[in-house]
Amino acid sequence: MAPLWLAPAAEAQTAAPAPAAFTLAPLPYAPEALEPVIDAETMRIHHGKHHQAYVDNLNKAVAADPALAGVPLEQLVARAGTLPAAIRNNAGGHWNHTFFWQTMAPVGQPGAISPQLAAAIDAQFGGMDKFKAAFKAAGTARFGSGWVWLIVGADGKLAITSTPNQDNPLMDAAEVKGVPLLGNDVWEHAYYLKWQNRRGDYLDGWWQVVDWGKVSVRYAAASR
Repeated sequence: MAPLWLAPAAEAQTAAPAPAAFTLAPLPYAPEALEPVIDAETMRIHHGKHHQAYVDNLNKAVAADPALAGVPLEQLVARAGTLPAAIRNNAGGHWNHTFFWQTMAPVGQPGAISPQLAAAIDAQFGGMDKFKAAFKAAGTARFGSGWVWLIVGADGKLAITSTPNQDNPLMDAAEVKGVPLLGNDVWEHAYYLKWQNRRGDYLDGWWQVVDWGKVSVRYAAASR
C-alpha cells in the first residue's frame, strides 16, 4: 500500500484538466512580413489578442455545452445559425482569421494566379481590375464590422459577397452561401493603426499581399 502522503499527488494527476478543444496556430510568417501593407504591431495585436480571444471564448462556450464536445470547427461554422451567439461569433472568428492569415504571403512572395482562376475572373467580372473594383465596393459598403469574400457559389460561378461581424459564406445563416476563396477582414482593428479610417486605401493596398497561388489551389478544389 502506498504511503498516505502520495495520495494527493495521485488524485491531482488523475484530475488534470482536459486540453482545450481549439488552439491558436502561429502566424505562417513573421509579424513584420506584410509591411508596408499591414504593419507588425497590427499583426501582433490582431493575431495575438483578437484571434486569441476568439479561440479562448470558443473553448469556454463549447465547454459549457457537453453536446458540442469534440465537434470540429467546420461543423460548428456550418451549423452556426442554430447555435448560441457565443458559438456562432467565436467559431466564425476563429475560422475566418485562420483563413485570413493563410490567404496572405509576404510582399514579393505570393504565388501566381492559375490560368483557370484568371479565366474565371475574366469571364465573371470582365477582368482583374473590374474584379478588384467590385471587391473594394463590397468591402467599403459593409456597414460597421465584417468581411468581404470571393466565393464559388452553388451554381459553380465566382461571386463577391460580404458578411457582418464574424459570419462567413459557409454558415447556414449566410445570406449568400458558397466556398470562400479569399476574404478580407474589414473590422477596424485589421487596419486602423496604419490606415486609420481609410478602409478603401487598405483594400487597395491589400492586393500586394494576397497569395494568389493559395487562392488558386482553393479554386481548383472547389471546382472539382
